[in-house]
Formats: sequence, C-alpha cells, structure tokens
Amino acid sequence: MSIWLFRAGKNGEYEEKFLTDNRIYLTWQDLKINLKEYEDRTAHLQKLQELYPTEKLNTLKNWESQIYPIAHRMQKGDWIVLPSKRTSTIHIGKVVGDYTYDINNGNPYYHYRDIDWFAKDVPRNNFDQDLLYSFGAFMTVCKITRNDAEKRIKAMAVNNWKVPGAMITAFSEADDMRVDSSTDLETLIYDTIAKHIYRKFKGYKMEILIEEILNAKGFTVYHSKQGADGGKDLLASGGEMGFGSPKICVQVKTQDTPVDRPTLDQLGGVMNNVQAEYGLLVSWNGFKDSVAREEGNQFFKIRLWDSTDVINELFNNYEKMSPAIKTEIPLKQIWMLSEED
Repeated sequence: MSIWLFRAGKNGEYEEKFLTDNRIYLTWQDLKINLKEYEDRTAHLQKLQELYPTEKLNTLKNWESQIYPIAHRMQKGDWIVLPSKRTSTIHIGKVVGDYTYDINNGNPYYHYRDIDWFAKDVPRNNFDQDLLYSFGAFMTVCKITRNDAEKRIKAMAVNNWKVPGAMITAFSEADDMRVDSSTDLETLIYDTIAKHIYRKFKGYKMEILIEEILNAKGFTVYHSKQGADGGKDLLASGGEMGFGSPKICVQVKTQDTPVDRPTLDQLGGVMNNVQAEYGLLVSWNGFKDSVAREEGNQFFKIRLWDSTDVINELFNNYEKMSPAIKTEIPLKQIWMLSEED
C-alpha cells in the first residue's frame, strides 16, 4: 500500500466536489487525453508538449511526474491524503476504483478515481511536524514516503487519529524536515507556529490569547471566569467603555476534534440571551463540513476562526499585543518573493 498526497486545487476550490463525489479528480485544465494510452513516460511527455506548446520543458517534466501516477502508479487500496484549504484539517481516503477517463464530465474533471473518504476533518495538529512538512509540498500529486510515513499514518488510524505513545519520541520536531523547492513555505510556517501556540495555549489559555487579539483590535472585552460560563467565554464591544457596537459573543474551543453543527447553533442561542449583535466561534482544530456549509448562511451574524485565522489575526495585530503574549509567542517578520506563476 502507498500513501499519496493529492490537492483539490491551489486554493482548495475543488475540495467540496472531491468529498461530495467520493472521488479525486486530476484537475489539469484541458487535459483531453486518455492517460492509459500513454504508459511510456517519454511518449507521455511528448503528448504534453503537443497539448501545451507554450510551456517550458522543465515545467512539463514536473507536470508529467504529477499527471502520470493517477493512471499508472496508484492502486486500489492505496490511501489518499487531502489537506483542506477551507479548515485546519486533513481528509484521508482509500482508492476503491480504477482510473477513469470521461470526456463527458467536462473540464477539468476528465480524470478520476473513486475514493472512500473514511476519515474526514482530522485536525492538522494531530500529525507530527515532519508529516505536516510532507503534506505541505507544492505538488498537486506526490507519493508520501519520508520518515516511515505509511507505517505512522496507519498507526494513527487505529488510534483514533492520535500519535501512539510509542511513536511520540521516535520522531521529534528535530527530525528530517528538509526544506526544498517543492516545499510550500507559507504552509510550513503556519504549521510550525500553530504547533507552538497549541502547546502553549490549549484550553483556557486560548481564551486569553483571543482576548488579547480583540483588545488589540480596539474592543473592550469581558472574560468569563474559568468554569461554567453559560456559553459566553468572551464578550466584546466597541465604543467608550464597551457601551457601543458591534456587540460580539465569543466561544473558544480547543478540543481535539473539529467543532460540529450543534455548537454553532448553541452560539446563536447564547447571542440572544446576552443581546449580542454578532457571534465569533473560534475552533483551533477547525470545523466539520456541516458547519463550513452553514458559514454563508450565517455571514451577517457569525464569524468562524480556525487556527489559520487566529494566526493571521496575530500577525496583523502583533505590535499591539502585550509583552506577556510576545514572550510566549516570539515572532519575527521576514519578507520573501511570492511564487511566480
């Protein structure tokens, strides 16, 4: 059995279709050829040169290495790792169908395999940092092999997607985490910071971090005492002494699993109880699909923050954070050129 990294578009634009259709699609634009007819790699590359005559040879060689596997290297029983771009989670599936080329599917869904998505919304924080590095490759399709990845991911699968105790010391953050041209540096940076914050602020302390961020954004914040709080971890408001608008009710969750729909519905009820105009639901480990699908319907009332959103808010407001937070989360700003198309 092999484990493959597969992406649902550069920005996750195909993720919902992958999960709804129970498939992976090779979403190369205008790739109107049956890949099974090009088992020879040289002939395959030559055909890509015909289809994309303006592309450089090195680019086409890179594409060929990612296009070829879905038809010729993947096997039934292989596992697929699909990092979500919508939430801070990972979806895991098993290949259950042969490669299919169907011109009637329309561009760019000509090429696919059927998938059993047996583990959706696994929090990124559950995985060791070196595995997250592998998941952060720029490539749309690649085989994950580094650091005995297959054995370790399978061990997590039978341990409720947690790293088994015997493996925790085997691969530390100092292990093989080489950065090369295939590494998505932005994802790498976010994963590293997310691991650090989760270790330092899991539980009640995460409420303190969110309070600091809201204070830095200009809100006056009421922080409920630790313990039973009636569902209102924080209340935030603008204006003099917090008597203005917007009035926001905040819930903060750091549980090991993504937040589900009942938690979102509960926040709506608490908002009514405290006469809040808006709600903010913070879930460090992301949200289940049932919540993500509701986000548009709640757009004018509730905002959802996962770990990526919290880190972005931290970046945007870091200079205004207290010395205590800066000590716990010591960040340094760097600049680099973005990837050129």
